[in-house]
Order: sequence, then structure tokens, then C-alpha cells
Amino acid sequence: MIRIGIAGIGFMGRIHFLGARKLRGAAVVAICSRDKAKLAGDWTNTRGNFGPPPGTVDLGACKRYERFEEMVADPDIDLIDICTPTHLHPEMAIPALQAGKHVFVEKAIALTTGDADAMVAAAKKAGRLLMVAHVLPFFPEFRFLDEAIHGGAFGKLLGGHFTRVISRPDWSSDIGDASKTGGPAVDLHIHDTHFIGLVAGVPSRVQSSGIVAADGSVEYLTTQYLYDDGPVISCSSGAIATAGRSFVHGFEVYLEKATMAHSSSGLPLTVYSADGTSAVPDLGGSGDPVDSFTAELQAAVEGVRSGRTPRLLSGELARDALVLCHRECESVKTGKAVRVK
Repeated sequence: MIRIGIAGIGFMGRIHFLGARKLRGAAVVAICSRDKAKLAGDWTNTRGNFGPPPGTVDLGACKRYERFEEMVADPDIDLIDICTPTHLHPEMAIPALQAGKHVFVEKAIALTTGDADAMVAAAKKAGRLLMVAHVLPFFPEFRFLDEAIHGGAFGKLLGGHFTRVISRPDWSSDIGDASKTGGPAVDLHIHDTHFIGLVAGVPSRVQSSGIVAADGSVEYLTTQYLYDDGPVISCSSGAIATAGRSFVHGFEVYLEKATMAHSSSGLPLTVYSADGTSAVPDLGGSGDPVDSFTAELQAAVEGVRSGRTPRLLSGELARDALVLCHRECESVKTGKAVRVK
């Protein structure tokens, strides 16, 4: 059995804990938090934008640590799952790797490219896995699209547009602090840059326009990803919607033999064929978003078991997604196309 320790019990730590309940061949055996109430199972203040309402949790036989150093030193933990704010990721992931633990860290990998590179290098030096929790490819609609593009049955990827717009999150002080998260153009938009890198590769340049918040972070942008010889891809993402339309994501993607479209605001994944017909594939699953986190965690567990980093959890891909976000922010602020590579 792969033994997991979760560090950081906020909204995402709670979701990982819930998702882990359905894992095969793995279990959460320890948690780490500086909050004594959370260590006692009172998770009522871990509110987020999906999942069941927070409350008290039966931690059973889970070990409970106030100090991260003590969790990392525990020989009975195989995988450290880091669910703290992004600015803390390097200072936690690198010591865990150096201590011989495999690491699964929430997106974004880090705030700076330098820190991301240091994390990737630490994993290679330690001979351990650094896996970054970009959950989007584990959502059924995006998983179907990824497999359709890489499988080749629908021909070459020609182009597409992705959308991810939310109302400004307010469920914790950390989530609204750009110095800890990078702001919406990193913390939110990195879902898109990761998925675009996954299915289309890293573009050579980006051209973005957007809105810059008072703190200097980019809160909304639209980007054209410019490939020297590749698809025509664009994306709009940010946190400027009103509360009445608090979240929407989706895509319309064009392949040689099909158009695929999906919107969380009411359009199920639909495949439009060249003969004028359309079909809604059976994606299976319960529709519970927590199940996608179970699938993501299961992939990490299988990675530890095999000793190979899963494609969807690659630290290098996560690092490239962060670079894209930074280049797009630069383009917003300069009004010019910015070279990525």
C-alpha cells in the first residue's frame, strides 16, 4: 500500500482527503496542519467553490503533525501531498524530496520559473517523483478531448478556443493574495496553459490583452498562442465575472474530422462530425468533481508504484505551463507579442 501524508488542510487539502477515500492500493495515513482545530477534525473553515459542505472529519488512526519537518521524517509515509498556498511549494517540496519522499504538489508548481526548475532538479537528484496536480485532464470532458487529439482517430488538431472565467474567489485570505498565488492569470489560468501545452505543445510566442488589477496582477486576459507550424489556439481566462455566473469553463476545438465542444454552463461534450451529425459520448462517472481528484491521486499512486512520472502529472509540463502564464502577463502589460522559447 502506498502511504500518503497530506500537508495543508484548507479547501484543496480537504478535497484531496475526500478524493483519497476511493483510492485503490493507497490511503492517507497522516495530515499536517498548524491549526490545532483541524488536527482534531474540525474542518468547518475549509470552504471552497465545489464539493460537499465542510464540517467535522473522522481522522481515525491518521497521524497528526503540526510541523512539516516531522511529517517528512516519518519513515511510514511514501508520498507527501502538498496542498498549501503556491508560495510555500518550493520550501516544502524540495526538503521532502531530499528526505527520500515522492512529492505530489498542487498547481501551480511554484510562483517563479527559478523555483520550479529547482524543484524539478531536486527530484532528479533525489531519484524521486515530483508530480504536479493539474486536475483538468482528469475531468471526463477534457480527458476525452486529450485522448481524441493524441489518439489520432479524428485527424490533426487545427485550432480551438478555451474559456475559464470565474467570479473573484473569497473563501480564504490566501486565495485572494496575489503574492501567494500569482493572481488569477497564474492560479486560475494555469489550468488552461497546462492543458494547451499537453494537447498542442508549447507555442513559440504569445499575444495577450487583458485587465491589470490594482496590485499589479493580471485578473483577466485573452491570449493567442502562436506556433511556427501548428494549430491556431486561443483562450480567455480570469476572475472578473459577477457572482451570479460564478464559474464557467469549456472549449470548442476543431480537428480534421470532427468539432468538439463543451461548456460547464450547459453544453455536454458534443462531437460534431463531417456528415452533419452530432453525438454526446457516454463519459461515465458520477458527475461529482471530487471523482476527478480521485483519478488524479490514483495516477500519482500508480506513478509511485511504477517509478515513472505519469504524463499528465509531469513536473516539466507544469513548469512550462507556469512560463506561459508569465509570458502572457508580460504581453498584457507591454501590449506586444512575447517570445516563449
